[in-house]
Amino acid sequence: MTNQAKAIRIEAHGGPEVLKLATVEVPAPAKGEVTIRQKAVGLNFIDIYFRTGLYPHPLPHGLGFEAAGDVVAVGEGVTHLKVGDRVAYGQSPLGAYADLRNVPADRVVKLPDSVSYDEAAAAMLKGLTVQYLFRQCYRLQEGETILFHAAAGGVGLFACQWARALGVKLIGTASSDEKCALAKEHGAWEVINYSTENVAERVKELTNGAKLPVVYDGVGKDTWMTSLDCLRPRGLMVSFGNASGPVEGVDLALLNNKGSLYVTRPKLGDYVPTQETMQAAADDLFSLIIDGRIKVAIGQRFPLSEAAQAQEALAARKTTGATIFTLD
Repeated sequence: MTNQAKAIRIEAHGGPEVLKLATVEVPAPAKGEVTIRQKAVGLNFIDIYFRTGLYPHPLPHGLGFEAAGDVVAVGEGVTHLKVGDRVAYGQSPLGAYADLRNVPADRVVKLPDSVSYDEAAAAMLKGLTVQYLFRQCYRLQEGETILFHAAAGGVGLFACQWARALGVKLIGTASSDEKCALAKEHGAWEVINYSTENVAERVKELTNGAKLPVVYDGVGKDTWMTSLDCLRPRGLMVSFGNASGPVEGVDLALLNNKGSLYVTRPKLGDYVPTQETMQAAADDLFSLIIDGRIKVAIGQRFPLSEAAQAQEALAARKTTGATIFTLD
Protein backbone atom coordinates (compact mmCIF):
# COMPACT_ATOMS: atom_id res chain seq x y z
CA MET A 1 0.00 0.00 0.00
CA THR A 2 1.29 3.45 -0.90
CA ASN A 3 0.39 6.92 0.33
CA GLN A 4 0.94 10.30 -1.27
CA ALA A 5 3.03 13.06 0.23
CA LYS A 6 3.93 16.63 -0.56
CA ALA A 7 7.70 16.94 -0.82
CA ILE A 8 10.36 19.30 -2.12
CA ARG A 9 12.37 17.75 -4.96
CA ILE A 10 15.21 18.97 -7.16
CA GLU A 11 16.00 17.72 -10.66
CA ALA A 12 19.11 19.88 -11.21
CA HIS A 13 21.64 21.63 -9.03
CA GLY A 14 21.46 25.40 -8.84
CA GLY A 15 19.88 28.32 -7.03
CA PRO A 16 16.73 28.33 -4.91
CA GLU A 17 14.60 28.25 -8.06
CA VAL A 18 15.39 24.53 -8.53
CA LEU A 19 13.30 23.65 -5.46
CA LYS A 20 9.93 22.26 -6.58
CA LEU A 21 6.97 21.17 -4.45
CA ALA A 22 5.84 17.81 -5.83
CA THR A 23 3.45 14.98 -5.00
CA VAL A 24 5.37 11.75 -4.39
CA GLU A 25 4.43 8.18 -3.58
CA VAL A 26 5.38 6.83 -0.15
CA PRO A 27 5.36 3.02 -0.03
CA ALA A 28 4.80 0.93 3.07
CA PRO A 29 7.89 0.98 5.28
CA ALA A 30 10.55 -1.55 4.35
CA LYS A 31 12.36 -3.77 6.83
CA GLY A 32 14.05 -1.55 9.43
CA GLU A 33 12.04 1.56 8.49
CA VAL A 34 9.20 3.59 9.99
CA THR A 35 6.73 5.91 8.27
CA ILE A 36 6.48 9.32 9.93
CA ARG A 37 3.68 11.86 9.52
CA GLN A 38 5.79 14.97 9.94
CA LYS A 39 4.71 18.00 11.95
CA ALA A 40 7.80 20.21 11.56
CA VAL A 41 10.98 20.09 9.46
CA GLY A 42 14.33 21.76 10.14
CA LEU A 43 16.29 23.92 7.70
CA ASN A 44 20.10 23.74 7.79
CA PHE A 45 23.01 25.11 5.78
CA ILE A 46 23.91 21.62 4.63
CA ASP A 47 20.62 21.58 2.67
CA ILE A 48 22.00 24.40 0.51
CA TYR A 49 25.23 22.45 -0.09
CA PHE A 50 23.18 19.57 -1.52
CA ARG A 51 20.99 21.92 -3.58
CA THR A 52 24.01 23.57 -5.22
CA GLY A 53 25.94 20.33 -5.71
CA LEU A 54 28.81 21.27 -3.38
CA TYR A 55 27.93 17.97 -1.71
CA PRO A 56 27.12 15.73 -4.71
CA HIS A 57 24.19 13.30 -4.69
CA PRO A 58 22.52 11.51 -7.61
CA LEU A 59 19.63 13.50 -9.08
CA PRO A 60 16.71 13.83 -8.73
CA HIS A 61 16.48 13.92 -4.95
CA GLY A 62 14.82 15.55 -1.98
CA LEU A 63 16.44 17.75 0.65
CA GLY A 64 16.69 17.90 4.42
CA PHE A 65 17.83 15.65 7.22
CA GLU A 66 15.81 16.76 10.25
CA ALA A 67 12.16 16.60 11.31
CA ALA A 68 9.71 15.59 14.02
CA GLY A 69 6.31 13.94 13.93
CA ASP A 70 4.35 10.78 14.67
CA VAL A 71 5.02 7.17 13.67
CA VAL A 72 2.13 5.95 11.49
CA ALA A 73 3.58 2.60 10.30
CA VAL A 74 6.40 0.31 11.42
CA GLY A 75 8.44 -1.98 9.19
CA GLU A 76 9.62 -5.50 9.94
CA GLY A 77 12.27 -5.83 12.62
CA VAL A 78 11.71 -2.47 14.30
CA THR A 79 11.36 -2.98 18.04
CA HIS A 80 12.15 0.35 19.71
CA LEU A 81 9.28 2.27 18.06
CA LYS A 82 5.55 1.72 17.61
CA VAL A 83 2.64 3.42 15.84
CA GLY A 84 1.67 6.57 17.70
CA ASP A 85 5.11 7.35 19.10
CA ARG A 86 6.24 10.96 19.01
CA VAL A 87 9.64 10.94 17.32
CA ALA A 88 12.38 13.07 15.83
CA TYR A 89 15.51 12.62 13.76
CA GLY A 90 18.47 14.70 12.63
CA GLN A 91 20.52 12.25 10.55
CA SER A 92 18.26 10.70 7.94
CA PRO A 93 18.81 10.05 4.25
CA LEU A 94 18.00 13.11 2.12
CA GLY A 95 14.30 13.92 1.93
CA ALA A 96 13.06 15.49 5.18
CA TYR A 97 11.32 18.32 3.29
CA ALA A 98 8.05 16.35 3.16
CA ASP A 99 4.84 15.86 5.12
CA LEU A 100 5.11 12.05 5.09
CA ARG A 101 8.16 9.84 4.57
CA ASN A 102 9.93 6.60 5.43
CA VAL A 103 13.05 6.83 7.58
CA PRO A 104 15.51 4.16 8.76
CA ALA A 105 14.40 3.43 12.31
CA ASP A 106 17.95 3.44 13.69
CA ARG A 107 18.13 7.19 12.90
CA VAL A 108 14.89 7.93 14.79
CA VAL A 109 14.65 8.76 18.50
CA LYS A 110 11.71 8.93 20.85
CA LEU A 111 10.65 12.48 21.65
CA PRO A 112 9.69 13.32 25.25
CA ASP A 113 6.19 14.79 25.67
CA SER A 114 7.68 17.97 27.13
CA VAL A 115 9.65 18.74 23.93
CA SER A 116 7.43 20.10 21.12
CA TYR A 117 7.59 19.05 17.49
CA ASP A 118 8.77 22.54 16.53
CA GLU A 119 11.51 22.46 19.16
CA ALA A 120 12.68 19.03 18.06
CA ALA A 121 12.73 19.91 14.36
CA ALA A 122 14.75 23.01 15.17
CA ALA A 123 17.04 21.23 17.64
CA MET A 124 17.96 17.79 16.37
CA LEU A 125 20.69 18.49 13.82
CA LYS A 126 21.94 21.71 15.42
CA GLY A 127 21.68 20.43 18.98
CA LEU A 128 23.24 17.05 18.22
CA THR A 129 26.01 18.90 16.39
CA VAL A 130 26.81 20.83 19.55
CA GLN A 131 26.50 17.64 21.62
CA TYR A 132 29.17 15.84 19.62
CA LEU A 133 31.38 18.95 19.34
CA PHE A 134 31.32 19.73 23.07
CA ARG A 135 30.94 16.27 24.64
CA GLN A 136 32.71 13.92 22.21
CA CYS A 137 34.97 15.57 19.62
CA TYR A 138 36.64 17.61 22.38
CA ARG A 139 35.14 17.07 25.82
CA LEU A 140 34.93 20.54 27.30
CA GLN A 141 35.71 21.04 30.97
CA GLU A 142 34.28 23.65 33.32
CA GLY A 143 36.39 26.80 33.32
CA GLU A 144 37.82 26.41 29.81
CA THR A 145 37.62 29.25 27.28
CA ILE A 146 36.75 28.51 23.65
CA LEU A 147 36.01 30.31 20.37
CA PHE A 148 32.84 29.58 18.42
CA HIS A 149 32.28 31.32 15.08
CA ALA A 150 28.82 32.48 13.95
CA ALA A 151 27.61 32.45 17.53
CA ALA A 152 24.22 34.00 16.66
CA GLY A 153 23.38 31.38 14.04
CA GLY A 154 21.26 28.28 14.50
CA VAL A 155 24.09 26.08 15.81
CA GLY A 156 25.75 29.01 17.56
CA LEU A 157 22.82 29.80 19.85
CA PHE A 158 22.75 26.17 21.00
CA ALA A 159 26.51 26.37 21.57
CA CYS A 160 26.24 29.55 23.65
CA GLN A 161 23.65 27.98 25.95
CA TRP A 162 25.36 24.60 26.21
CA ALA A 163 28.69 26.26 27.05
CA ARG A 164 27.03 28.27 29.81
CA ALA A 165 25.44 25.10 31.18
CA LEU A 166 28.91 23.48 31.30
CA GLY A 167 30.55 26.49 32.97
CA VAL A 168 32.63 27.12 29.84
CA LYS A 169 33.54 30.64 28.69
CA LEU A 170 32.45 30.86 25.05
CA ILE A 171 33.87 33.68 22.95
CA GLY A 172 31.58 34.09 19.97
CA THR A 173 31.94 35.90 16.67
CA ALA A 174 29.13 37.61 14.78
CA SER A 175 28.71 40.10 11.93
CA SER A 176 26.76 42.87 13.67
CA ASP A 177 26.21 44.45 17.06
CA GLU A 178 22.66 43.07 17.06
CA LYS A 179 23.89 39.52 16.51
CA CYS A 180 26.59 40.00 19.15
CA ALA A 181 23.90 41.04 21.63
CA LEU A 182 21.80 37.99 20.72
CA ALA A 183 24.73 35.63 21.37
CA LYS A 184 25.39 37.36 24.70
CA GLU A 185 21.74 36.92 25.69
CA HIS A 186 22.06 33.18 25.00
CA GLY A 187 25.10 32.70 27.20
CA ALA A 188 28.23 33.78 25.34
CA TRP A 189 30.89 35.07 27.72
CA GLU A 190 32.21 37.61 25.20
CA VAL A 191 31.33 38.31 21.56
CA ILE A 192 33.56 39.78 18.84
CA ASN A 193 32.05 41.74 15.97
CA TYR A 194 34.26 40.51 13.15
CA SER A 195 33.07 43.35 10.89
CA THR A 196 34.78 45.93 13.10
CA GLU A 197 37.28 44.01 15.27
CA ASN A 198 40.32 41.81 14.68
CA VAL A 199 39.23 38.44 16.04
CA ALA A 200 42.68 36.98 16.73
CA GLU A 201 43.93 40.12 18.49
CA ARG A 202 40.77 40.33 20.59
CA VAL A 203 41.10 36.67 21.60
CA LYS A 204 44.67 37.31 22.76
CA GLU A 205 43.43 40.24 24.84
CA LEU A 206 40.58 38.26 26.39
CA THR A 207 42.91 35.39 27.31
CA ASN A 208 45.82 37.53 28.49
CA GLY A 209 47.91 36.18 25.63
CA ALA A 210 47.30 32.50 26.43
CA LYS A 211 44.94 31.89 23.49
CA LEU A 212 42.65 28.86 23.31
CA PRO A 213 42.70 25.05 23.60
CA VAL A 214 40.01 24.62 20.93
CA VAL A 215 38.26 26.64 18.20
CA TYR A 216 34.96 25.57 16.64
CA ASP A 217 34.62 26.83 13.07
CA GLY A 218 31.56 26.20 10.93
CA VAL A 219 32.30 29.11 8.58
CA GLY A 220 35.18 27.58 6.63
CA LYS A 221 37.31 29.40 4.09
CA ASP A 222 36.86 32.96 5.40
CA THR A 223 37.84 32.17 8.99
CA TRP A 224 40.44 29.38 8.57
CA MET A 225 43.57 31.45 9.18
CA THR A 226 41.97 33.54 11.92
CA SER A 227 40.94 30.38 13.74
CA LEU A 228 44.47 28.95 13.63
CA ASP A 229 45.81 32.24 15.01
CA CYS A 230 43.53 31.92 18.04
CA LEU A 231 44.91 28.55 19.15
CA ARG A 232 47.58 27.94 21.76
CA PRO A 233 50.36 25.43 21.03
CA ARG A 234 48.91 21.90 20.57
CA GLY A 235 45.42 23.39 20.33
CA LEU A 236 42.64 21.73 18.33
CA MET A 237 41.01 23.31 15.29
CA VAL A 238 37.52 21.81 14.78
CA SER A 239 36.42 22.73 11.26
CA PHE A 240 32.86 21.44 11.07
CA GLY A 241 31.23 23.47 8.29
CA ASN A 242 31.65 25.52 5.11
CA ALA A 243 29.22 28.47 5.33
CA SER A 244 31.69 30.68 3.43
CA GLY A 245 33.03 27.90 1.20
CA PRO A 246 35.30 24.90 1.78
CA VAL A 247 38.80 25.12 3.21
CA GLU A 248 41.22 24.07 0.47
CA GLY A 249 44.96 23.66 0.05
CA VAL A 250 45.70 22.99 3.73
CA ASP A 251 49.39 23.52 4.41
CA LEU A 252 50.52 21.01 7.05
CA ALA A 253 53.71 22.99 7.70
CA LEU A 254 51.49 25.86 8.82
CA LEU A 255 50.17 23.70 11.67
CA ASN A 256 53.75 23.09 12.74
CA ASN A 257 54.69 26.75 12.55
CA LYS A 258 51.70 27.87 14.59
CA GLY A 259 52.42 25.50 17.46
CA SER A 260 52.01 21.81 16.60
CA LEU A 261 48.28 22.32 16.07
CA TYR A 262 45.73 19.57 15.59
CA VAL A 263 42.93 19.79 13.01
CA THR A 264 39.80 17.68 12.60
CA ARG A 265 37.04 17.88 9.99
CA PRO A 266 34.30 15.92 11.76
CA LYS A 267 30.71 15.08 10.90
CA LEU A 268 27.83 14.14 13.16
CA GLY A 269 27.19 10.72 11.63
CA ASP A 270 30.55 9.39 12.75
CA TYR A 271 29.72 10.27 16.38
CA VAL A 272 26.23 8.72 16.46
CA PRO A 273 26.68 5.60 14.32
CA THR A 274 24.08 3.41 16.08
CA GLN A 275 20.53 3.79 17.35
CA GLU A 276 21.83 3.58 20.92
CA THR A 277 24.44 6.33 20.48
CA MET A 278 21.90 8.49 18.64
CA GLN A 279 19.32 8.14 21.43
CA ALA A 280 21.96 8.80 24.11
CA ALA A 281 23.10 12.00 22.40
CA ALA A 282 19.48 13.10 21.89
CA ASP A 283 18.65 12.39 25.53
CA ASP A 284 21.59 14.58 26.55
CA LEU A 285 20.16 17.38 24.40
CA PHE A 286 16.54 16.86 25.49
CA SER A 287 17.49 16.96 29.18
CA LEU A 288 18.93 20.46 28.75
CA ILE A 289 15.83 21.61 26.85
CA ILE A 290 13.47 20.15 29.45
CA ASP A 291 15.24 21.75 32.41
CA GLY A 292 15.40 25.11 30.64
CA ARG A 293 19.17 25.42 30.29
CA ILE A 294 18.70 25.39 26.51
CA LYS A 295 15.82 27.35 25.03
CA VAL A 296 15.23 26.54 21.36
CA ALA A 297 15.29 29.87 19.52
CA ILE A 298 13.12 29.57 16.40
CA GLY A 299 13.63 32.81 14.52
CA GLN A 300 11.65 31.97 11.37
CA ARG A 301 8.82 29.68 10.31
CA PHE A 302 7.90 29.00 6.66
CA PRO A 303 5.38 26.72 4.94
CA LEU A 304 7.07 23.97 2.92
CA SER A 305 5.94 25.68 -0.31
CA GLU A 306 8.28 28.59 0.54
CA ALA A 307 11.43 26.46 0.82
CA ALA A 308 13.21 28.62 -1.77
CA GLN A 309 12.57 31.83 0.17
CA ALA A 310 13.70 30.17 3.40
CA GLN A 311 16.99 29.00 1.87
CA GLU A 312 17.58 32.45 0.34
CA ALA A 313 17.18 34.07 3.74
CA LEU A 314 19.55 31.58 5.36
CA ALA A 315 22.22 31.97 2.67
CA ALA A 316 22.02 35.78 2.91
CA ARG A 317 22.55 35.56 6.69
CA LYS A 318 19.23 37.30 7.27
CA THR A 319 18.08 34.72 9.80
CA THR A 320 18.67 34.38 13.52
CA GLY A 321 18.35 31.19 15.50
CA ALA A 322 16.70 28.22 13.83
CA THR A 323 14.38 28.13 10.83
CA ILE A 324 11.69 25.47 10.46
CA PHE A 325 9.01 24.45 7.99
CA THR A 326 5.64 23.94 9.65
CA LEU A 327 3.22 21.26 8.41
CA ASP A 328 -0.43 20.61 9.23
